[in-house]
Amino acid sequence: MMDEGRPIFLQIAEIVENSIIDGSLAEEEQVPSTNELAAFHRINPATAGKGLAKLVADGVVYKKRGIGMFVTAGARDALRFRRRDLFARQYIDPLVTEARKLGMTVDELKTMLDNWEVPR
Repeated sequence: MMDEGRPIFLQIAEIVENSIIDGSLAEEEQVPSTNELAAFHRINPATAGKGLAKLVADGVVYKKRGIGMFVTAGARDALRFRRRDLFARQYIDPLVTEARKLGMTVDELKTMLDNWEVPR
């Protein structure tokens, strides 16, 4: 399902990245074509192509002329590293900042996280 608030080509790139991270697309495996992505997501092929072009520019996939796009060796680790860094900036930094405002130590925060149960 597409998110109306974000450019579709970025969502397509993220969908392919997620498939690489979760292992459903292995390194050196062929990525779905522009037309396959466009048909599946009911979008313009140019938009799907733009998403794949972003992945090429990011070094996540590479093009074999006349054959298609393939996952770059090391892409999974690179994506996981990048996502972890993004996760830290988006979630950990504000979490620690708020904890400090509340007078909590890092050890108290760690204990809280260790004991945290996800609500069902």
